[in-house]
Amino acid sequence: MLDYKLLEALATVIECGGFERAGAALGLTQSAVSQRIRTLEIRLGQPVLVRSPTIKATLAGQRLLNHVQQVQLLERDLSQSIPSLSEPAARLRIALNADSLATWWASAISRFCREESLLLDMVIEDQDIGLRRMREGDVAACLCSSPHPVAGARCVPLGSMTYLPLATPDYVRRHFPDGFNETNLETAPAIVFGPHDQLQHRFLAQCGYHGSVPYHLCPSSEGFVKLALAGMGYGMIPELQARDEVQAGKLVNIGPRQSLQVQLYWHFWRHGGGIMDRMTQTLTSANTFT
Repeated sequence: MLDYKLLEALATVIECGGFERAGAALGLTQSAVSQRIRTLEIRLGQPVLVRSPTIKATLAGQRLLNHVQQVQLLERDLSQSIPSLSEPAARLRIALNADSLATWWASAISRFCREESLLLDMVIEDQDIGLRRMREGDVAACLCSSPHPVAGARCVPLGSMTYLPLATPDYVRRHFPDGFNETNLETAPAIVFGPHDQLQHRFLAQCGYHGSVPYHLCPSSEGFVKLALAGMGYGMIPELQARDEVQAGKLVNIGPRQSLQVQLYWHFWRHGGGIMDRMTQTLTSANTFT
């Protein structure tokens, strides 16, 4: 039978990114945490962690982390029917995209977290790659744009977010004086969230443009909008996030009536217990994208 103290040490080392911080979180010394990991590896006969250059789980470690996430959720569910098992609050680690966090996520999930005494550990990842965290056993659920679930998980569509290519009116006058066309796109600076962000490329491909563009990198949803408002570039901004600025005329669509739809999916482990089913129901019933 698995020793869950050893698995807890593994999960905490990955979550905290190191042995010293994991020890502080568990109330143990760094050496005690290290010893638990060594004991786990001896029992398995193989390593569960890659320690250099950064700490990450091996394939065996990832499978154990997946198991730990699901056990934690099942224990949380059990405590609902056996109050003596209850702890002050449960913690759920999830991956989601920054744009959802900056727009609809809080209003959709806040009441659920209060009623369930649930604490969220939110890992920000681009919507195109967030599912990788779940495959690696780092999170128990994931909000992303992939419709393909990992083995042992369910995938539920939530709806689509509308993104608009926005910039200031002055920016449009400077960089698109004769309209939205290929020649202007080659030189007009864009704003891209990060190296994995494909929204810009998908939008331009949708418009028939497949060339390169100059761009700023800005890994912050709020900073992204501020750069656009400062006239530094145009970017794909959620309609929800920029509604006030568009209505006030501070931001305009660089290509009239142009937009990009991004479908979002909620992924969670099948054996995550009733709490995951209830959370999924909350997300699917929320009037999320209006």
